[in-house]
Amino acid sequence: MAIQKPSIPKGTRDFSPIEVAKRNYLINTLKNAFTTFGFQPIETPSFENYDTLMGKYGEEGDRLIFKILNSGDFTQGVKQEDWETKNPQKLTPQISEKALRYDLTVPFARYVVQHQNELTFPFKRYQIQPVWRADRPQKGRFREFYQCDADVVGSTSLWQEVEFVKLYDTVFTALNLKGVTIKINNRKILSGFAEMIGESDKLTDFTVALDKLDKIGEEGVIKEMKERGISEEAITKLQPIFALKGSFAEKLIALKEILKTSEVGLKGIEELTFIEQQIAQIGLQTAFLSLDVTLARGLNYYTGAIFEIAAPEGVQMGSIGGGGRYDDLTSIFGLKGMSGIGISFGLDRIGLVMEELNLFPENISGTVQVLCINFGDAEALQSMKLLQQLRSLGIKAELYPDAAKIKKQMDYANKRSIPFVIIIGESELANGTFVLKNMLTGSQEEYHINEVKASIFE
Repeated sequence: MAIQKPSIPKGTRDFSPIEVAKRNYLINTLKNAFTTFGFQPIETPSFENYDTLMGKYGEEGDRLIFKILNSGDFTQGVKQEDWETKNPQKLTPQISEKALRYDLTVPFARYVVQHQNELTFPFKRYQIQPVWRADRPQKGRFREFYQCDADVVGSTSLWQEVEFVKLYDTVFTALNLKGVTIKINNRKILSGFAEMIGESDKLTDFTVALDKLDKIGEEGVIKEMKERGISEEAITKLQPIFALKGSFAEKLIALKEILKTSEVGLKGIEELTFIEQQIAQIGLQTAFLSLDVTLARGLNYYTGAIFEIAAPEGVQMGSIGGGGRYDDLTSIFGLKGMSGIGISFGLDRIGLVMEELNLFPENISGTVQVLCINFGDAEALQSMKLLQQLRSLGIKAELYPDAAKIKKQMDYANKRSIPFVIIIGESELANGTFVLKNMLTGSQEEYHINEVKASIFE
């Protein structure tokens, strides 16, 4: 019987030590920014009840949720007519009571509702955990990936939007990732567009299609709108939107004319004007704020500002972050009047951009700094005593476990890019000394075992 070659599911990855080190570098940078801005950490389960997730992400989002089959005989209790007709909308809830989380926002809303009596509002939380989406794998798009979210619930103040723009700018500046574009729009403006073209009842169809402009172009968007039942006359009225150019302020002026008859649209313009004016006063370090009126993000729960982050020009990558204002999200779990806003950082995609631009620090691997060569039990014991001193000084150090040939141990140090090797042989053992060899230069110095200090490894 042939042995099956092992593999992993499409859209998932193994991570090497250096890749984990780079991911930890990103996570630590994010955590530092989050805590500096006053956010507190929480964690939620990797899977939620099926009903908690379904219906919260729009038609396309629901299709991308990984469902978990019930334990044991999952067919037990399924209605015979549903089994025979194979209607997924009726069948799936009967065989799958749980699903892997699609994002961190809906679980967060569920968390707030369940723990509302324990929280102090406004409540600022950050969360860094993996999520799962049954998407088609491609560059920068995986089926399992980390999301890094920051949210505030319990405040309708637009200063929160301003803070999130600054948070994005702070994180990307700390990562030395310059030239990132923070795209912003407002769901009220999209509602105003739908109202203007006489298709308010098709707002979801309109926004799902419009959100694909960057991927399929204007012709593709128009084609999809037609397929979704939006009239030719309505699409003609959208032409000024596709042609909108100029600075942030100039686009706002043009929008006021386009949406002059839409009360909700003008409210969206008012909110964006406030955010743009405050950011203009405060300033950004390395990022750019840009108004993109076609930005929709395709999620039903956004009600105000919408964010999407574009990588620096020249880097072929989808969005590396996004988010927005949601006034009604917790009401789906029975808690009304709890406005919130949140943003997400695409950790994996940010990592790919950092790789492409060679922005990770050279010493990020966190590799062992010192390897003690093993000459035998007596020398190894002395090395172990020395290791205790090194580790107490914060030096990452280890002992080669076997008394193998010196060349093999030296090769091990080179392959792992360990910069220093300590040699305690028979004479060093007798003299209470050790030899420190710099693997890069080949130079070596002898020290007394009581002379250990961190500076000799610099």
